[in-house]
Amino acid sequence: MKIEEVKSTTKTQRIATHSHVKGLGLDEAGNAKQSACGLVGQEAARESVTPFYLFLQTALALAVAQELGNKVPFCPMVGSEVYSSEIKKTEVLMENFRRAIGLRIKETKEVYEGEVTELTPCETENPMGGYGKTISHVIIGLKTGKGTKQLKLDPSIYESLQKERVEVGDVIYIEANSGAVKRQGRCDTFATEFDLEAEEYVPLPKGDVHKKKEIVQDVTLHDLDVSNARPQGGQDILSMMGQLMKPKKTEITDKLRAEINKVVNRYIDQGVAELVPGVLFVDEVHMLDIECFTYLHRALESTIAPIVVFASNRGNCLIRGTEDISSPHGIPLDLLDRVMIIRTMLYKSQETKQIIKIRAQTEGINISEDALTHLAEIGTKTTLRYAVQLLTPASLLGRVQGKENVEREQVEEINELFYDAKSSAKILQDQHLKFMK
Repeated sequence: MKIEEVKSTTKTQRIATHSHVKGLGLDEAGNAKQSACGLVGQEAARESVTPFYLFLQTALALAVAQELGNKVPFCPMVGSEVYSSEIKKTEVLMENFRRAIGLRIKETKEVYEGEVTELTPCETENPMGGYGKTISHVIIGLKTGKGTKQLKLDPSIYESLQKERVEVGDVIYIEANSGAVKRQGRCDTFATEFDLEAEEYVPLPKGDVHKKKEIVQDVTLHDLDVSNARPQGGQDILSMMGQLMKPKKTEITDKLRAEINKVVNRYIDQGVAELVPGVLFVDEVHMLDIECFTYLHRALESTIAPIVVFASNRGNCLIRGTEDISSPHGIPLDLLDRVMIIRTMLYKSQETKQIIKIRAQTEGINISEDALTHLAEIGTKTTLRYAVQLLTPASLLGRVQGKENVEREQVEEINELFYDAKSSAKILQDQHLKFMK
């Protein structure tokens, strides 16, 4: 019998600009390695990314996101997002602020946990008459390392068991109060049952079947805002999470947010919840106007505020929303005075070569050492972005010519077909009379 391995389609998807960045590339002492996690050089900038209001490059901000992991909220936005026809600019900013602040809620619940040894639905005559039968209750057997227990459950819990696709041999837990069922996986005693199986195996639970279990939920303050904008029930945590998705954007009032903050603070004081300040990353920050910047002053000084990261590629320019106020990066001087600006240096030729090599590996392109060196020279004369963009067309040209590797000839030929930004700007400057104004 012939068995072929099914290859993942993940690598065939389009590679984004910063797909190769996997983290900050720091060692255990917090010192930056010369080349690690997809980042090359800029050691001082990577080491200085600390919990303050920062102003840095997009690639560094995305490296911060990778380093934080999925437990710490990271909310990316572009400056132009604030211009919406549905809600105010300041409301969009505050929404993203609240998305970047997490709340880790810890609840101790009574649960029945164990491996399912028996699952028997018991039927009875339909009380409404007719020939059909209904399920009156469910008998379920649960086993742990300490013992076994047989439970008689309500028929509504049987529906939850069916939704979770629970079978004999699965490890589950059932909340005693709400009757909610959670399938954790297949018991690892069945791990060698089949040769080919895409199943998650979990160990047999220890302790008693009936126990108290700490359940941890990670939500953001924005989740709580939205779920309470149209409340659906009581004041407990689960009802707060009742309605997270809305078909239409609704503006959330400051009064509602103040009430939610009171509840959150009460939970924190009681030790039920823990605040997890995340990172709000505002790319193209020069697109914000003077109204947004004024609003940012108050938001940044709030007791509940995330770490804020700004990124921009502008020099001195007009602040949007004003007619004659010019400022570095298009940010008012009083706000600029509150941020810490990360120093970034120009890449050396060797560093440019390393970055292009990493990009080629990420995109699955085989490239010769001579072609890499030539691309690094092009990147030094023009821009790194332009040199990286030449990789794909050079690879396609090589494929057409029947070459397995990208050689120097393909890079030279592709380079002659395109202009970089500096060359294009020089042509426009030298031949401005030939173009329309």
